[in-house]
Amino acid sequence: MKIQQLRNATIILEFGEYRVLVDPMLAPRHALPPLKFSGGMLRNPTVSLPSQADMALLDVTHCLITHCQKGHFDHLDRFGRAWLRKYQIPVICTAHDAPHLAGKGLNIQALPVDVDSKKAAFLGGSISTVPCVHGRGFVGSLMEHGVGYFIQIPGEPSLYLSGDTIFTPRIQEFLWTRKPDVSVVPAGGAQFDVGGEIIMGVSDVLEFTRAASGTVIANHLEAISHCPVTRDQLLIAAQHAGLSKRLVVPQDGEIVDLNV
Repeated sequence: MKIQQLRNATIILEFGEYRVLVDPMLAPRHALPPLKFSGGMLRNPTVSLPSQADMALLDVTHCLITHCQKGHFDHLDRFGRAWLRKYQIPVICTAHDAPHLAGKGLNIQALPVDVDSKKAAFLGGSISTVPCVHGRGFVGSLMEHGVGYFIQIPGEPSLYLSGDTIFTPRIQEFLWTRKPDVSVVPAGGAQFDVGGEIIMGVSDVLEFTRAASGTVIANHLEAISHCPVTRDQLLIAAQHAGLSKRLVVPQDGEIVDLNV
């Protein structure tokens, strides 16, 4: 298995012959609205896609969406929708998101309603969902919480895509019981003008990595205006915590080869 970081939460998973695009935000730099009023109302994304993106997208066979409603353009923007529609890429999503995405003209392959309680078939293996908590309190009540995915494919490391979530007791229990070989987590500490973090920040990522038994890959960094955590901050914190050998923080465009 290989994982290529494109930008923010957008990655490409390589499983043998399959290339799975996750949560495509494909907009040019500054083509999307700001997410904070403070700090100059900086438009998003704050960086361009890496030069490797065009070539990487050519080989995509499937797409996987963690959440997309209530204006969450940093996981599926209008440029990502247009690209998926143009090439009629099969889009795998929850039953909750399926009608919304089908209405956008996408080629939807909805997972069963009860996929959170049992596995569904996925690219010769299986997939199940893990609920997200995309912030707490008043701000959390406004969010689209979505899901994470646990993917098991024969001959590949087991993979947990956490989706947009803070670290919760339920996720800790999942890590202890399912023991994924690889986890991909959001680490930008996203925060609006009011309220607390709506995804993991430095402390949550460190706590997650302590609870995990496998490799942890951090993304959702340095691409969206309401995500203050930097790669350097996270790497320094991991080094001080003695976790740097298990926490990987890829640059945009970088490929993490998990077969090595």
